[in-house]
Amino acid sequence: MAASRSLSSGLRALRPVAFGADPGGERLARIRRSPHFKDGVFQNPGGPSRIRPSGSARDFAKVYFDKDARPRRTPESRVPVHPTTLADLAKPPATGLRLTWMGHSSVLAEIDGQRVLFDPVWGERCSPFPFAGPRRLHPVPLPLAALGPVDVVVISHDHYDHLDLPTIKALAATDTLFAVPLGVGAHLEAWGVSPARLRELDWHESARVGGLTLTATPARHFCGRGLRNAQHTLWASWSVAGEEHRIFHSGDTGYFPGFQDIGAAYGPFDATMIQIGAYSDFWPDIHMTPEEGVRAHLDLQGGSPAGVLLPIHWGTFNLAPHAWAEPGEWTKDAAEEAGQAVALPRPGEPFEPAGKLPADAWWRAVSRPIAHPWRRARPVEAPAGDRVDDLDLAGER
Repeated sequence: MAASRSLSSGLRALRPVAFGADPGGERLARIRRSPHFKDGVFQNPGGPSRIRPSGSARDFAKVYFDKDARPRRTPESRVPVHPTTLADLAKPPATGLRLTWMGHSSVLAEIDGQRVLFDPVWGERCSPFPFAGPRRLHPVPLPLAALGPVDVVVISHDHYDHLDLPTIKALAATDTLFAVPLGVGAHLEAWGVSPARLRELDWHESARVGGLTLTATPARHFCGRGLRNAQHTLWASWSVAGEEHRIFHSGDTGYFPGFQDIGAAYGPFDATMIQIGAYSDFWPDIHMTPEEGVRAHLDLQGGSPAGVLLPIHWGTFNLAPHAWAEPGEWTKDAAEEAGQAVALPRPGEPFEPAGKLPADAWWRAVSRPIAHPWRRARPVEAPAGDRVDDLDLAGER
């Protein structure tokens, strides 16, 4: 027995700090009492979902490592990051709501006098190791310290591209609060965040931060940071309501009808931040395509175009077989067909949803052409001087 305990202690000592900590004590008891926890794991809305790639490993490897397709998954040249500065963010938004997409799912939301930072990832890799794992395709728009004070950091779930150890450790040295899904607080406490600064919520639970009400809402995804995925930390989307404005952050999720219920209970929203990247036919249950992302936004708004859609979860890391620029291009397409306003900022470019929206397809200058498969086919006549990447590879536009 002593040898067994010694081996167990040795294995724990080798566990990377970035793996975080497993929930225990009252936190684990609370998890087990959750209505969304059953048979030892958190359950997805709408029934079981596939959290591992479907099909054979050989089929997946054939697609992912295809030598002709691999170059399409990264930009051809430097991504045009907006040179955000502290001065850009020091002046309050004229309309009371300003969003700054920092890349991937990281967004600074300035809403009704409060500052909310969603899924901040400032690390070079989304990985437990500094020498391996998906690496940034563009630099962070500005240093974390240059954001200025943040009232609350909101985490959607504990995957490495959403919960970043070096970023959390830096923020732990400030006095910001953290709003996290149930169970995720164990990681943050292990990394130096005091329990008093945690607001740990189950779905449909809310916390007040200043004049804001933050509500954890359902999402269709999964969790896990270590070699063993116990499904003991929850994943969530988030509604944030101020005195004048409401915003929504999807986290990672597959499409499900529950967006309609979230919109009815907490919307409509002035702006939504919707995951539209890292999708694949190999995992359709846990990530949305651009078309599904637009549909989710419309569901959240009661079924009709309203508010502003900000596409997130794309452009920063290579996490799926699709082309690097495909999520941006296809979201632009789908939003136009739906008559939905969409903001397309460069990483680090602040904008106010009630003002002029960034609409330039900036990725075209640094990517290969992207097809538009769901657009209705019609003849294309390219005027002299048109860029080749403004044309649809399939003969549609």
